[in-house]
Amino acid sequence: MGTTQLETVPEPKYWHLKTVLSEALDSDFSVGEVLPNERELAARFGVARATLRQALEQLELEGRLLRRRGVGTTVAPPRVGVAVGTEQHTWPGAPSDVWEPVDCFLKVPPAAVADTLGTDRADEVHTVRRLRTSDGQPVAAELLYIPASSVPGLTAVDAPSGAARARAVLRELQRLELQGRQSAVELGSARADDARELDRLPGAPVLVVTTRFLSGGRTAALAVATYRADTCRLTFSDSGAVEIHHEAAERQVS
Repeated sequence: MGTTQLETVPEPKYWHLKTVLSEALDSDFSVGEVLPNERELAARFGVARATLRQALEQLELEGRLLRRRGVGTTVAPPRVGVAVGTEQHTWPGAPSDVWEPVDCFLKVPPAAVADTLGTDRADEVHTVRRLRTSDGQPVAAELLYIPASSVPGLTAVDAPSGAARARAVLRELQRLELQGRQSAVELGSARADDARELDRLPGAPVLVVTTRFLSGGRTAALAVATYRADTCRLTFSDSGAVEIHHEAAERQVS
């Protein structure tokens, strides 16, 4: 069989340069280090600045680089692991939790959330907003929906406002017996609020992880977490460990 037209197309120069730059990031630079300017990099690798820009843009899309206004282009930290499995039977707010409470308020949730929680669509629920950071940069934002029936002992004194209220709601939630948790992951686009908190443009690709926390035969809480797709990786570990490591694109499957 003869070669197809596609097979005769040479690899674009910027793509080859991207590979070379990626290897240089691993060997010559450290996390957080600012790269030389475009003129210096183009001269170092013997390419046109337009080719260099294409390669840098691709590495930014892949999460290898961060571009910050007033700082320049820096080497991004390793991707944050997002565990997808049922081995972590803990409530949000437990000592091992990596999320930071930001705010808490009463609001009517989206209809799909109310249906999952088993509440009336017009009922307000406790809505806790939390952030997850890595190396000082936000990588995920979460809305945690908790019906009043899950935190019956909560009082206004216990939960004044803001982060203090969020922590009080989470403490009360942990009084329940956690029977299990179920997670689902899908690719989505950043909404305006999440994009602002995650320092991305609206519509940027994100990973949406929805987790149901089960207690007493019902959904006691529902978390909807939005992760920056360029800074995170999924890990599966119940029936067979699958990890995708950002640092060297190394895959382990068992």
